[in-house]
Amino acid sequence: MKIPDCPKFNDLSEMNQWNAQYIKPLFQGRLGYEKRIEAAFMQAKLDGVQLLHMSVSIGEEAFYDQSIEDLVKALKRIHQSVAPDVTFVPEITFLSYTPIDEINEKLDQYFAQNYFQSLDMFGDEFAVPSFKKVYRKAKEKGLLLKAHVGEFGSAELVKEAVEELELDQVQHGIAAASSQIIMNWLCDHKIQLNICPTSNVVLCRAAGYNVHPIRTLYDNGIRVTVNTDDMIIFDQSVSEEFFNLYHAGVFLIQQN
Repeated sequence: MKIPDCPKFNDLSEMNQWNAQYIKPLFQGRLGYEKRIEAAFMQAKLDGVQLLHMSVSIGEEAFYDQSIEDLVKALKRIHQSVAPDVTFVPEITFLSYTPIDEINEKLDQYFAQNYFQSLDMFGDEFAVPSFKKVYRKAKEKGLLLKAHVGEFGSAELVKEAVEELELDQVQHGIAAASSQIIMNWLCDHKIQLNICPTSNVVLCRAAGYNVHPIRTLYDNGIRVTVNTDDMIIFDQSVSEEFFNLYHAGVFLIQQN
């Protein structure tokens, strides 16, 4: 199937509209959902990824007649059949616009599976304070805590999210590069930032790879990882993301 190269987007709304037009129609129903999961595992395997964190959004159980147990069975089956040597960290994620009562109800059902190992939130970064109880519950279950913040919001919001939700890691977090004080704080508290360079460039959060703030964050002692965000949209593997940064002179190859 031919998917057009994605253009630059001014915001997430534009990206979601493009995704709805060009990608979602190709992956309809349970079969389409499983093909996307299968493709993610296959790409990780081909790209030499050893540890894969991948999100499963609350609501995807709808592909299995609302059975979270059947969803988990499918994930286990696909993982073992496609990339059994890849260590998989299944992650529950939810959209911040989802009513909290619905999130709490669904999370209890997801937690009951004893399968998911981390929690993430995306959508409105400024909704962070609303989800403190949700994250406390996940922490009690021993999950790794993450949230999308600092992609569109401020450096101060990154710090607030980490403190309020007791985050272990931040998805994106690149706004922190604008504040020396907050970069020092993140470094001191050993908070990892999971950064998606191509996503940031396409969504106009960075003007280009050569001026991407990942290097500033790295040089200030913050642990950063390089990620694809959504490969079907952005069409960049993990290897290609590293190459883009190398080609732009952001990072060099360390010779052993």
